[in-house]
Amino acid sequence: MDKLKQRIVTEGKVLPGGIVKIDGFLNHRVDCAFLGEMADEFARIFDLSQVDLVLTAEASGIALASVCAFRWGKPMIFAKKAKSDNIEGGLYKSEIMSYTYKKKVTLIVSKQWLTPGTRVLIIDDFMARGEAARGLCELVTEAGAELVGVGIAVEKGFQGGGDRLREMGVNYHALAVIEEAEPDHITFRD
Repeated sequence: MDKLKQRIVTEGKVLPGGIVKIDGFLNHRVDCAFLGEMADEFARIFDLSQVDLVLTAEASGIALASVCAFRWGKPMIFAKKAKSDNIEGGLYKSEIMSYTYKKKVTLIVSKQWLTPGTRVLIIDDFMARGEAARGLCELVTEAGAELVGVGIAVEKGFQGGGDRLREMGVNYHALAVIEEAEPDHITFRD
């Protein structure tokens, strides 16, 4: 998606450790109209007639997944990273290593909202090593649901997460794949 690549280059900043900071429009201050354009692009990629539910991980994927779900007329759930007192019944859990927070976290979804046979499209903002996507895929499998695909706004291709999903045969698509991120330049994969 050329417009996304342009915004990454003009508004983004590369921090130490390969962190690509584009929180001015994607995941802190949110440009909802632009997220709507991303939702439209995902709608061209995935067959939404085969999607019952949009799934993401807490917290930064929620904005994009919400806009997508709203635009497509689908419900959205997010995997929480901590159990709260208002979650009733059983839970599906998947332990992941958070790249951003540098610690293990457990993704949690209520069995009430992710049920067997549900056709799920995972939408998230970033892909680094692919731990969040892997964990979300595990939740879908554990629930006996069907993974329709994984859509990511920005993949850091140099960290291998997207490549692992592609090798596994997952219907995976990223709107922009960053091949190299240095403080003075960002290079995209074609």
